Amino acid sequence: MKTLRTTKPYNRDMRKDPAELLKDALSLPPEGRAALADSLLESLDQEVDEGVEQAWLDEIQKRLREIDTGAVAMIPWEEAERRLWAKVPSK
Repeated sequence: MKTLRTTKPYNRDMRKDPAELLKDALSLPPEGRAALADSLLESLDQEVDEGVEQAWLDEIQKRLREIDTGAVAMIPWEEAERRLWAKVPSK
């Protein structure tokens, strides 16, 4: 009679609770959180549409040119946030 070989889990000590993972992630410095968020988002997007990637790169370059040439006016985040909240309907 053949017996099944059991294998050890890859990382049996890894916490499975998302709340604990989130708590740990939030304790990272901003750069670490950004890198983690980027990696997690990248893991969700399995198919890369090269046309979309190039379109985003073109848009970024266009916006940077507009900033560098003064074609657009920059505003502080506080002002942008105020304007955005002003558009949210109140309950």
